[in-house]
Amino acid sequence: MSPLYTVLMVVEALLGVLMIGLILLHAPKGDGMAGIGSSATMFSGKRGAEAGLDRLTWIVFGLFMVTSSVLGFGFIK
Repeated sequence: MSPLYTVLMVVEALLGVLMIGLILLHAPKGDGMAGIGSSATMFSGKRGAEAGLDRLTWIVFGLFMVTSSVLGFGFIK
């Protein structure tokens, strides 16, 4: 194994733990059936902190998918 492979494995593990933490920080929606099609949030937007948390979660998810793809397809061994 190359040192870059080991570094990417550690980064992927850290991103996974960070993603779990970010998901647990989200406020529960509790929309029930109204949540289908996002009709419950039609008249109320997200607050600043919630929008920032969503954006950060998507960024971490994207980085996690990139590292998973690089490691999974064997670009680095």
